[in-house]
Amino acid sequence: MANTFGAKSTTEDVLSGVRLDGRRILVTGVSAGIGVETARALVAHGAYVVGAARDLAKAEGATAQVRDDAAANGGGFELIALDLSDLKSVRACADELLKKGELFDVVIANAGVMATPFGHTSDGFETQFGTNHLGHFVLVNRIASLIRDGGRLINLASSGHRFANVDLVDPNFEHTTYEPFVAYGRSKTANILFAVEFDRRHKERGVRAAAVHPGGIYTELGRHMEPGQLEAMVAQISKQLEAEGGGPFEFKTIPQGAATSVWAGVVAPAEEIGGRYCENCHVGRIVADDVTISAISEGVRAYALDPDNAKALWKKSEEMVGESF
Repeated sequence: MANTFGAKSTTEDVLSGVRLDGRRILVTGVSAGIGVETARALVAHGAYVVGAARDLAKAEGATAQVRDDAAANGGGFELIALDLSDLKSVRACADELLKKGELFDVVIANAGVMATPFGHTSDGFETQFGTNHLGHFVLVNRIASLIRDGGRLINLASSGHRFANVDLVDPNFEHTTYEPFVAYGRSKTANILFAVEFDRRHKERGVRAAAVHPGGIYTELGRHMEPGQLEAMVAQISKQLEAEGGGPFEFKTIPQGAATSVWAGVVAPAEEIGGRYCENCHVGRIVADDVTISAISEGVRAYALDPDNAKALWKKSEEMVGESF
């Protein structure tokens, strides 16, 4: 069953015949895009989802269908405030969840930003690394005790990890010229490495972690790109595909984009995905650094799964946020 899905599979495809009654799942970033669809698909199959978002008013409006599907299918849904770019908010969110003490079967760290202008989070970290990685690093580690034995952590990564490895010497671009997609690449590599090390630390109690690339989807994630930049990138990819004898590039739909998150979270065998990078509803293969691959080719760079790199990132992340886990 776990091997019958692919790039065009939707959330409904991967959850066909699956009931999630009694399962509690935390999903971050439920105010737009695949976060909303991930939550909707899960509650439509009986799960209780806690959705985290920075802008609760926006999330309230965006999740109307989630609530309808929950009510119609035996699921449940609630919102909690979380601003990943502000560790005060992250810690407050974790404290609230810990106070409630209700366990989660799955945590899906979905929220993120892409290609932002150079800037800093409330705590002085480069925006993308601070929001995409450090915010989730603190949240997930603080609530790790709430992940039920046998549960899972799913980190949303990207093929964009191939833009750059993490830079543990200059993570905030203090001495490096800032490039939006290099910063994005660093943060997405960090998402994968965080899953690798979290998986190593928690698998003794059956908790497994994986990273997921959702695919190319037209969502709010691209809102920081320059006018025409996305169109130029798509045209270049289509030109390359046509030169290889293929058709033009097509974006995934949002239900297709959320499918791998759902597949890895509740469908795939835990031992299959633990410590791995997943894409198109299967585990991705490692592609050597010297092999040229296009923006939409499958594959994960070895540095993003390297256990020593993952341990070093964990140590650096603890130093940056001032907490040990």
